[in-house]
Amino acid sequence: MPSTDDLIDTPEQAVPATAKRSRPPVRDTRVTGQPGFVLHSYPYKETSLIVDMFTRDFGRVGVVAKGAKRPLSKLRGVLQTFQPLSLSFSGKSELRTLIDAEWVGGMLPLERTALLCGFYLNELLVKLLARDDKHPALFDHYVSTLNQLAHGEPPPIVLRKFERALLKETGVAADLGRCTTTRGPVDPACDYVVDPEKGAREALPADVWPVVSGKTLLDMEGEDYSDPATQAQSKQLMRFLLAHHLNGAPLNTRQILIDLSQL
Repeated sequence: MPSTDDLIDTPEQAVPATAKRSRPPVRDTRVTGQPGFVLHSYPYKETSLIVDMFTRDFGRVGVVAKGAKRPLSKLRGVLQTFQPLSLSFSGKSELRTLIDAEWVGGMLPLERTALLCGFYLNELLVKLLARDDKHPALFDHYVSTLNQLAHGEPPPIVLRKFERALLKETGVAADLGRCTTTRGPVDPACDYVVDPEKGAREALPADVWPVVSGKTLLDMEGEDYSDPATQAQSKQLMRFLLAHHLNGAPLNTRQILIDLSQL
């Protein structure tokens, strides 16, 4: 922002040489104490890592963790998935520099199937969230989901709720409670298909998309997965919708979970 003096037409001879060469100060881009989690990391050069972070106020952020692979690096044991961290980083480019990361604690570790479900959540976030898009509500939902998995909540129900929240946060989730053809509320006794771009409509004999009952759609809208039929139909529907929004890109962890009959 120019100062008042910069807006005044000053004669050339009255402007000091140092003033003519001066530039606006660079805005401080350092972020400190940001709540976040490691989504994914991979080696960078000999001793460093590139880490995908999910932060509460900055969304998905990429950072370079310099020297994190060195045996004596403080970051080596801290940059673990599913552990709440306090992050400090700086930079204006898409890839920032990690300054510090501290373990916050307070969450149970994920084990067995819950651990695999956690990797599935992370893969969804990496593939569906754009860098630097803020999603504080989704961040809170992510923390809640990890806690539910760690405390033994049924993974299929927990995952369905998170998948739906993710699509809502990214702006691609249609209203499942309203029919796009009749413009009226969904009838729990009728069968429907869900157009990924438009929403629910009454099912036709020629449809190849997953057919679900109106009750399932209303249950999903109300986050009620107590009915086994709703659980089964919502699984097929969300698999279809996610595949569309991922442009067919495979989800490695989902396939493993399918093979284990847990998803």
